[in-house]
Amino acid sequence: MSEAARPLPTAWASLGVACVVLALKTAAWRATGSVALYSDALECIINVAAAALALFALWFAGQPADDNHPYGHHKAEYLSAVVEGTLVFATAAAIAWEAWAGWQHPHPPSRAGLGMAVNAAASAINLVWGLRLLRIGARARSPALAASGRHVLTDVWTSAGVLAGFALVVATGIFRLDAVIAALVAINILYAGYRIVRDSVGGLMDEIVDPALRDRVECAIATHLDGAIEAHDLRCRRAGAMTFVEFHLVVDGGMPVSTAHAICDRLESAVRRTVGLASIYIHVEPDEKAKEGAILPARAA
Repeated sequence: MSEAARPLPTAWASLGVACVVLALKTAAWRATGSVALYSDALECIINVAAAALALFALWFAGQPADDNHPYGHHKAEYLSAVVEGTLVFATAAAIAWEAWAGWQHPHPPSRAGLGMAVNAAASAINLVWGLRLLRIGARARSPALAASGRHVLTDVWTSAGVLAGFALVVATGIFRLDAVIAALVAINILYAGYRIVRDSVGGLMDEIVDPALRDRVECAIATHLDGAIEAHDLRCRRAGAMTFVEFHLVVDGGMPVSTAHAICDRLESAVRRTVGLASIYIHVEPDEKAKEGAILPARAA
């Protein structure tokens, strides 16, 4: 894994970026007194908390397997993303409360130009960093970083809408629009929280992996199946950066154990070259266990 794709240094950087953006958006809100810009700043508090959670989860997920966790700690990243989604829901409720207060007591914003400029600068930082997080999260196969990247980009689109709406408030003098924009922000981040939790729960429940990945694993097995009769009952799942692969390998009933073991070693190497970090379990069976619709050696398929 390249230096750029190492999750822990990226998580530290993400925490630093979140703190900088929070400071900028808080300054924009304090400069204007806008409820909409307040809602944007409040969401950044969740970004800081989420970055800290992701940092801890990545550290914990990287701990080696032990007696209590023989399969490792990889699912800690999914738990981090679930907690992040829950924090998003809490933020939406707080923003909705402030939006209601702003609707009841509308007031004109102050120093609108300064506030918009500072908020736009913070959003530009988030855009660059969010795109980078998505790339690194995909390369490192890290649910925590991927969830953080999606959350940061949601914040960018939210901020763009807030800025456009805030400009409309200033231009029209309809100050209650400020509260309406804040309410729309709350609805938007509720949806983002739902998506984060939905994806993470899917990982915790061992949902089927991307069919394209399973196809690549099947192709790797077929290509390196020489000496065996077939493979069947292929199952794949992911937990963080780890891919778990298991299947049954059918060989001639009289094949020496050492020969079957060599075939298994070859297949394991091929699968790891395809998926990266992997835990692979191969159950060897005699030829009478062959099944219809199995994976055949590539030359015989």
